Amino acid sequence: MDIPRLTHVRANVRDLATAITWYEDLLGVPAEGHWPPDAPTYAHFTLGPAQFAIGRYDPAPSAGVRFNLEVDDVDAWWARLGPTADVLEPLTTTPYGSRKFTIRDPDGNELGFVQAPA
Repeated sequence: MDIPRLTHVRANVRDLATAITWYEDLLGVPAEGHWPPDAPTYAHFTLGPAQFAIGRYDPAPSAGVRFNLEVDDVDAWWARLGPTADVLEPLTTTPYGSRKFTIRDPDGNELGFVQAPA
């Protein structure tokens, strides 16, 4: 099985607009990737090879962080983890072509497993 690569960390926030301003001031880089475009609940900051993201979700998320791990074969990871994990988002193909699923660790933190589009 391939070794996962940490490419993205997300902190969950209550007020996205306030958090964007705070993190732009803190990090000195503009927020990117506002999603969805019509009413964003997510934005990220590119910091070297990884992204730091903030997201507002309703209802409030169970924990403060989400780790996205890029893998070469997300289906193999799903087969290994899905049957016994606390699944937040089942394996799916996104509109932009990546495949992913999200589970929760015992402390409520979110771990996303993502395969980039081919």
